[in-house]
Amino acid sequence: MNKNELVSAVAEKAGLSKADAASAVDAVFEAVQGELKNGGEVRLAGFGSFSVSRREASKGRNPSTGAEVDIPARNVPKFSAGKGLKDAVNS
Repeated sequence: MNKNELVSAVAEKAGLSKADAASAVDAVFEAVQGELKNGGEVRLAGFGSFSVSRREASKGRNPSTGAEVDIPARNVPKFSAGKGLKDAVNS
């Protein structure tokens, strides 16, 4: 499912126009992104949690040349599925 398909599904299930559903989906994405950018966490009961994890600097190798490459430290988004989502997928 891509974003357009998600917008269509939200519009159908919520009885909204596609424009209103697109605005709602964009607003949710922006809110989650903003909270993670500020170092926070987003918990959605029954669905899961979005958080930020710190990945330390490391050494890697270029697969074509074998040369060693420095990989800088960075923050990465992380999602942990909640019990409700896990149960829905496995039923």
